[in-house]
Amino acid sequence: MSDRTAPSSREATRRTSAPEPARRSFTERMQDTLSSAAQEHRANAAPGAGSKGRRTRSPGRQPRRARLRLTRIDPWSVMKTSFLLSVAFGVVTFVAIFMVWSVLGAAGVWDSINSAVASIVEGDSGNSTFDVTDYVGMSRVLGFTLLVSVLDVVLITAIATLTAFLYNLAAALLGGIEVTLAEDEK
Repeated sequence: MSDRTAPSSREATRRTSAPEPARRSFTERMQDTLSSAAQEHRANAAPGAGSKGRRTRSPGRQPRRARLRLTRIDPWSVMKTSFLLSVAFGVVTFVAIFMVWSVLGAAGVWDSINSAVASIVEGDSGNSTFDVTDYVGMSRVLGFTLLVSVLDVVLITAIATLTAFLYNLAAALLGGIEVTLAEDEK
């Protein structure tokens, strides 16, 4: 037998004297995970790590890694995506405000506020003309919410598009953001 296949006497006695447990403890698994992450980080940081040719992966090998650099973001796609997301956010805001105001009205909050203000301002006479819904009624609040939602759509879309342009300028000067992608282990 060669030296590679023959177990050493120390390994043979260790195997016979103390069998390995079927399940490893959490700390052992965590240490293995951290050490493999450290090895992967070292492999990524080593010069020439990305210059290896493409190989087929054999069982037991580390996953392939690719170091990529994000040098340009398309402002048009950012504008379309941010517009759709901000419209969705505006619709959610409008519906949420409608639901809150409906629940407050059904719970009698506005009537309680009216009676509290009337008792404070006019005392026991009870002939108050104050109505809180004249100031914060459903139509006024929903109108204001719609106005704010439309302004948010315009501002969020403009800011996101401007951010894409600024990132492209900075990436042209500095080289962009470097990202390391790894293949999933199956």
